[in-house]
Amino acid sequence: MCGIVGGVAERNITAILIEGLKRLEYRGYDSAGFAVIDDDGVLQRLRRVGKVAELDQAQQQEPLAGRLGIAHTRWATHGAPSERNAHPHFSGGELAVVHNGIIENHEALRHQLKGLGYVFTSETDTEVIVHLLDHKLKMFGDLADALKAAVKELHGAYGLSVINAAQPDRLLAARSGSPLVIGLGLGENFLASDQLALRQVTDRFMYLEEGDIAEIRRDSVQIWDAAGQLVERETAQYHEGAEAADKGEYRHFMLKEIHEQPKVVQRTLEGRLGDRQVLVQAFGPQAAELFAKVRNVQIVACGTSYHAGMVARYWLEELAGIPCQVEVASEFRYRKVVVQPDTLFVTISQSGETADSLAALRNAKARTEGEGRYLASLAICNVGISSLVRESDLTLLTQAGPEIGVASTKAFTTQLVGLLLLTLSLGQVRGTLSSALEAELVDELRRLPTRLGEALAMDATVEKISEHFAEKHHTLFLGRGAQYPVAMEGALKLKEISYIHAEAYPAGELKHGPLALVDADMPVVTVAPNNELLEKLKSNLQEVRARGGELIVFADREAGIEDGEGTFIVSMPHIHDVLAPILYTLPLQLLSYYVAVLRGTDVDQPRNLAKSVTVE
Repeated sequence: MCGIVGGVAERNITAILIEGLKRLEYRGYDSAGFAVIDDDGVLQRLRRVGKVAELDQAQQQEPLAGRLGIAHTRWATHGAPSERNAHPHFSGGELAVVHNGIIENHEALRHQLKGLGYVFTSETDTEVIVHLLDHKLKMFGDLADALKAAVKELHGAYGLSVINAAQPDRLLAARSGSPLVIGLGLGENFLASDQLALRQVTDRFMYLEEGDIAEIRRDSVQIWDAAGQLVERETAQYHEGAEAADKGEYRHFMLKEIHEQPKVVQRTLEGRLGDRQVLVQAFGPQAAELFAKVRNVQIVACGTSYHAGMVARYWLEELAGIPCQVEVASEFRYRKVVVQPDTLFVTISQSGETADSLAALRNAKARTEGEGRYLASLAICNVGISSLVRESDLTLLTQAGPEIGVASTKAFTTQLVGLLLLTLSLGQVRGTLSSALEAELVDELRRLPTRLGEALAMDATVEKISEHFAEKHHTLFLGRGAQYPVAMEGALKLKEISYIHAEAYPAGELKHGPLALVDADMPVVTVAPNNELLEKLKSNLQEVRARGGELIVFADREAGIEDGEGTFIVSMPHIHDVLAPILYTLPLQLLSYYVAVLRGTDVDQPRNLAKSVTVE
């Protein structure tokens, strides 16, 4: 998604701005630009469609210099990728703004501002911010006061930065639902949407909190909180161990990435939730128009991503009322497919270069009208510059960050979050999801990172449970409803890194064959949220115990399942049933990790497997 870089210094900061944008390229974008105030006090701007390299080349041919500036990489939400829609946006010749996020009430503000005489030159929601700021600046005279007044009228999500040629020693910023960090230097200070953008100039950072407004000068930083009170934010020293390529305090990358999940889920949600609904434009500028036409969804993926798609099928059909098919890409690409009318073709991939998924997308896009065309393609992916993203009509980037361990963990949970956002967006646009339920789920999503942290706090308990698997060679995983794909993912994790043979079944299928395998040497792992299928699941568990099977149950603390002979309960935090598949994934990841450590296998690089499967 979009990236922000800004700075105020005694030196020319153009090269710093461009280098910062290059460090944000992983986020995905379609245009880039920057603005500086030169030594004559003139606000100058350069924008280009495409890669930062093109902006850099243009800058070298037409050099701009300044000691105060802002820069941006844009991923289109309102208005197609074009130079006039690229950031920064101007009001008059003195005020410039860059913005991450979505302003929900931009149409009403645009109408209001046009009535005040403002002329709009772009299709973006961002341009209303800069004109609104200009209007407030004329009223208050001071840029900080104008920003404080303006943000009170903005509904939605934003991280923004503003500069004013009339006040050339100040960089202003505001955060609501989209992250911003201040980089502290000596006689110079900087701003970015990600600290990685500023690593070339500083190792000291100050993170803005929700509702903060900051005034950044060369030698000082002032921050006002959401209540308008001056506050101090803690300064953090950056350490090399925080790099994704460093395990830091963890023994393995996999364990580090498991524990990163609350943070990356929060990052995936940022800028995509309004007060009571999902911001549909997060999927792209044409998303609302396309989603209104969707009557069917076809999901294609491989491995862990396929399991994420299977969970999404339950969500799409229950919450959005849309028929959904999910298929393994390696099968889908080679068979004759009947395309249902107005089908959204969804691919899911961590790398965006998975060979079978990419081939399936290309085959889908190549279909002629006579064969039945897909309505549009959507990629849910972790790499913004990947082939899958470039070749899809719409994209949602999962913001999981680099995942080093071969067995996917944080990529999977952020994919689930992205698919739930898709479900809620489709239900919202098509009118099949009640506004009350959407608001309830949006609130639950905001609390999800905290719930995930609570699940990870059971680390020691899961490590103890793993001892039951030390001498075992086979394991069954059971789940019902949307928890069945979670059980499949749990089985995949265990076999990937511990080399124990593991299978997953819907719990109701026990009598149809798998029960023949159950004995004292076959642990049975079950996920048991407190939902309408709980009583049926309890009956399935009794079937296992009656045959001497050993049960490990991850159960909602309100489910009423208790420890007993051969039954070991891990009490889980209570969570809304819709979000339960995301929460219950974490203890299964921890279980597979600790079993693998106990058995002495190569956790991060299991035998015979590769991280990104870019060949058939």
